[in-house]
Amino acid sequence: MSFPRFYPIFDKTDWLKRALPLGVKLVQIRIKDLAPEELRAELTLARDLCREHGAALVVNDHWRDAIDLGCDFIHLGQEDLDIADIPAIRRAGIRLGLSTHDHAELDRALALSPEYIALGPVWPTILKKMKWERQGLERVSEWKRLVGDTPLVAIGGMTPERAALAYEAGADIASAVTDITLNSDPEARIREWLKVAA
Repeated sequence: MSFPRFYPIFDKTDWLKRALPLGVKLVQIRIKDLAPEELRAELTLARDLCREHGAALVVNDHWRDAIDLGCDFIHLGQEDLDIADIPAIRRAGIRLGLSTHDHAELDRALALSPEYIALGPVWPTILKKMKWERQGLERVSEWKRLVGDTPLVAIGGMTPERAALAYEAGADIASAVTDITLNSDPEARIREWLKVAA
């Protein structure tokens, strides 16, 4: 598939209700710490909202639910890969995105032929504590050489201005979280992102 160049990540379907009508066509739902029935309800709503707006939904981590609900995509971190049933995901026809931070993780990810590979944090991020330092634009360029035709997602500390630099360095897609969710006018910020990614 041809990926949109802007890829926001949200932790609640309320954000999808705001972002999808603006033209976002690729979105990840990353939900932590919900009871199973609440999680299933949120993922079902996210799936339905994305279908209604012609957008691709990426489910972070919850691969069993994504299979059951017939979702488009699953995103897995390296720790998730240790327990995920990749053959079951593939049999279900669900596409796969994988996080990478170093060469060993990249080799592991490439061996699974994912639909995209994410690299981060390109800039320092406030979203979560990570053992990896800022990767930088040089690493983005290096990763793009190594992944070849596989789409490369740049994530971590992203703003529209930094996304333009990441695209120049070789990223195909830029992903944002707090640049939108902590913004005083999230809708206006999403519109900025869509212009940069056009």
